Amino acid sequence: MSRGVYRTERLRLVPIGAQHASQVWEIHQDEGIARWYAGRWSKEQALRFAKAMEQAWRDRGVGKWLAYADSTSAPIGRGGLSLAVVDGTECADLGWALRQAVWGHGYATEIGRAGLDYAFSVLGVDQVVSFTEIHNARSRAVMERLGMRYVRQILRPGLIAGSADVHEAAPFALYRITRPQLLVTRQRAMASSGR
Repeated sequence: MSRGVYRTERLRLVPIGAQHASQVWEIHQDEGIARWYAGRWSKEQALRFAKAMEQAWRDRGVGKWLAYADSTSAPIGRGGLSLAVVDGTECADLGWALRQAVWGHGYATEIGRAGLDYAFSVLGVDQVVSFTEIHNARSRAVMERLGMRYVRQILRPGLIAGSADVHEAAPFALYRITRPQLLVTRQRAMASSGR
């Protein structure tokens, strides 16, 4: 596995660079994504994000991917790893943002598995975190499907249920998985599938 394009069973995951700013902008016009990012992104926001991801890939070897389904040339979303500070410590943080039209097809879980593989196999980290607003039940369900465990509530800038405004101290659910926990999760999955 390299820092280049990563393939899963159904997805092509491409490291985001500045050249992808228009595609990042396009996916952030989707209502399903915009609702979790306090509205649709401007082209300037998309360019800043794309440039930051390019620099993160170049300097740290970690960043978000654009996700393309094998059946389409347009991105269905983005996801993967980034570095986040939680409780004063830098952590590998796993996340995803998918167009609403593809919700419920397992793509977030597929991106999450690829991110975990990359984190543990390439980056060699000991643990990966993921967090979302406490009322984002869909993302929390993906975290649990990935074998991540709820740790506790944390406060971060984000959305509060029932409000469209970003709050400086919104409640988020923090999840975590360690390398040994991931191995146990995968062994259980293989045993239940009969492999």
